[in-house]
Amino acid sequence: MADSFKHHFLIAMPALTDSFFYRSVVYLCEHDADGAMGLIINRPTKIMLTELLSHLEVDNDSEAKMNTPVLFGGPVQKEQGMVLHGGPAQWPNTMEIHQGVYLTTSSEILPTLGTDTGPEHFLVTLGYAGWGAGQIEQELADNTWLTVSATTEILFETPADQRWHTAANLLGINIDLISANAGRA
Repeated sequence: MADSFKHHFLIAMPALTDSFFYRSVVYLCEHDADGAMGLIINRPTKIMLTELLSHLEVDNDSEAKMNTPVLFGGPVQKEQGMVLHGGPAQWPNTMEIHQGVYLTTSSEILPTLGTDTGPEHFLVTLGYAGWGAGQIEQELADNTWLTVSATTEILFETPADQRWHTAANLLGINIDLISANAGRA
């Protein structure tokens, strides 16, 4: 197995029926000996970005935000907002995950979303997914997830409802043909 699955997608196997992770694609932002942290990138909520910004009293007149759903990033700290985005990395509390892919937890980025001063591509999530030391490795050994290197095309250009199939296609797999019954030969 890889030393780190940072900047990889975890693609839920059909047998994973957990309500949080069924047919999910998780973008891993961190993975080391202490555990892993990622964002579910294919679960739009009913909350639109314009509603979230209004609730937070953030001024942003961008048209782009009107039709942008906020994503359910995971079951941990569901009130914690995070912005996964392309460059630049000019806001506080921004970390580079991979070349040109950043994670910002500062609300200072919010007024710039969809404007000329903000990142061209972005996903806004509430909550995140977290795993303890060795937990991801065990789940991979149990055939819970497929893994593949992440692409910015899937992150930022593929519609959320197509990300599960598209991510599996990176492996040359039609995930609809995989049995939901897991086992070992």
